[in-house]
Amino acid sequence: MKHRKLAIGLALLTVCYMSQFTVAVATRKSEPVKFTVRVENISNPEGTTASNGAKVPFALSPGMFVLNDKKAAFFTEGKPARKNGLEMQAEDGDPSGLVASLVAMHHSSNLHGVFNTPIGAMNAGPIRPGESYEFTVNAVPGMKFFMAQMFGQSNDWFYAPGANGIALFDAKGKPVNGDITDQFYLWDAGTEKNEEIGIGPNQGPRQKGPNTGEDEHGVVHRVNDARWTGKNAEFFRITITPEGGM
Repeated sequence: MKHRKLAIGLALLTVCYMSQFTVAVATRKSEPVKFTVRVENISNPEGTTASNGAKVPFALSPGMFVLNDKKAAFFTEGKPARKNGLEMQAEDGDPSGLVASLVAMHHSSNLHGVFNTPIGAMNAGPIRPGESYEFTVNAVPGMKFFMAQMFGQSNDWFYAPGANGIALFDAKGKPVNGDITDQFYLWDAGTEKNEEIGIGPNQGPRQKGPNTGEDEHGVVHRVNDARWTGKNAEFFRITITPEGGM
């Protein structure tokens, strides 16, 4: 009988211990995972040809990123651009306004940032064919990745993911790894009337100053132009790699 009571006691103690261990594991906070994001301009250096015969190289402006557990952090498809700096990003390639709006909302500085200096360069600027940006983010399961860059030869086009962002972890909590280029779309901010890509006087390198060009009073929508839409892989590559390459 004593041996039986001892066995039952040990069994209960084991169950109790395992229950405590399970609870401890379940409630333990996930440690952030460090991801390296690389944006490469892989377009043809000769560019495309405009109607006037000019060669138009593809370029991407400096941009910004946001980590969030909610939907689109800085624009809504089908709605006018918010007064949050999106116009500056889309028209002038300047992410500072978007970042300032996040700071004003007390968004954690650890969850957003700017990338603006090409690898190997001394100063901020766009990336042209053969050039790249690289930056890191720290995220925990449940977070989504949002990013925006201006299509450099346009009036107010920009690349960004859809409303749901890009999941950084799969259903099992494993960090994503690899090419995410096809999860970006080309958007029109609807803030400035479009001119022919690459030769408009109010575009990227040709405009006399920021915030020039005729107002469009439109809404944010996806660009429908067969020369550019759905052809991300011909112009740029975006990859994400968790620390250790897991």
